[in-house]
Amino acid sequence: MPKFAYTALDAHGQTVQDVIEAASQQEAIQALRQAGYYPTDVSEAGSKAARSSPSRPKKGRTAKSEGGKSAKDIKINIPFLEKKTIKPKTLMIFTRQLATLIDSGLPLLRGLTVLGKQEPDPVLRKTIGKLSDTVQGGSTFSDALAQHPRLFNKLYVQMVKAGETGGMMELALVRLADFQEKAQKLKNKVVSAMFYPVIVLVIAVLILAFLMVYIVPKFEQIFADMLGGKALPGLTQMVIDTSKFVQNQWYIIIGGVIGFVILYKILSKTPKGRVLLDHAKLKLPLFGDLTKKSSISRFTRTLGTLVDNGVSILQALNITRDTAGNSIVSDAIQDVHDSVKEGESIVTPLEKSGIFPPMVVSMIDVGEETGQLPKMLLKIADVYDDEVDSTVAGLTSLLEPIMIVFLAVVVGTIVIALFMPLVSIIQGLQGG
Repeated sequence: MPKFAYTALDAHGQTVQDVIEAASQQEAIQALRQAGYYPTDVSEAGSKAARSSPSRPKKGRTAKSEGGKSAKDIKINIPFLEKKTIKPKTLMIFTRQLATLIDSGLPLLRGLTVLGKQEPDPVLRKTIGKLSDTVQGGSTFSDALAQHPRLFNKLYVQMVKAGETGGMMELALVRLADFQEKAQKLKNKVVSAMFYPVIVLVIAVLILAFLMVYIVPKFEQIFADMLGGKALPGLTQMVIDTSKFVQNQWYIIIGGVIGFVILYKILSKTPKGRVLLDHAKLKLPLFGDLTKKSSISRFTRTLGTLVDNGVSILQALNITRDTAGNSIVSDAIQDVHDSVKEGESIVTPLEKSGIFPPMVVSMIDVGEETGQLPKMLLKIADVYDDEVDSTVAGLTSLLEPIMIVFLAVVVGTIVIALFMPLVSIIQGLQGG
């Protein structure tokens, strides 16, 4: 019978590590639970995870002197440089681990204590400690989460609150972890679609800067010495003038880029400017369709997850509106909220918005009529996740030749402009 190495907590919260014989991993977990343990890690004794023995504290004297502090204990805290957020993946792992501990029968407070001790991220570890203190003080877990809006948004808090109300905390946390995982995958797909053209554009700018600053001036000197002041071809003169502008007025170019970034930041913080930018994102060639599909996927998955977890439709619409990520989509969701508040269907305002395709509206209509709205919303989200996949693949295959041709045309134009006077010089030498 195979052996399984396990790490578990006993009734007093102490960590226990040993080996147990069982037919399968599931039977080993079940046997540990029946013995009064709360397993946190169970793996086959021959596996890599089981072979790696946990580190044990050394009994010898450490660098830390008695009554003194070691170098590791001395920390300099600068408030405005202190990290205050965590990565989405870190939050997802925490959520899934907490769901596993609660599902194993461990009380919430003990589960937070366990995760707080083993959490490597300092921000989340500190926050878990505060959550434990708040829960121990008599507050609900959702109220404790609401005190840390930088880490736990409204969607997270409302999902946990609905799980508390329905007595399904572990199920709510599992759904949250699944939601976060799929949302992160969707974000990564969109970022990957933007990554290639940005890299090619940066390389093109570096090549152009090198040509304009180092190569073109050398050719200009050659032309001046060998042509004796004769007029250069128009294309060549244009390239030389551009090179002089880059060398002498480089601060204007850098200032223009910085000004554009500042203007974008200012516009994104004003309501009208945000609407203008978000509308432009939806209308961008090539990328507009990708932005719209990812927005629809986020809307349907967020709303479907919330409603399926027991959150009221009006509250779910409010949370979905705040997490939409696009003001045009947020305005459409607000219209849906107002319609539902008046007792009307959610389909009519979705049609009027012009953002949601007829297929999406029809599926939501069917889900609403049959009482399967959450299931239908999640199905739409899955469909549009696949749509985003195909769109990203299509964009990548389309952008690659476009960017290569763009780079070839720009560099080729400069090369042709520099060689045109050389042809005249060679002809003059042959004639002489």
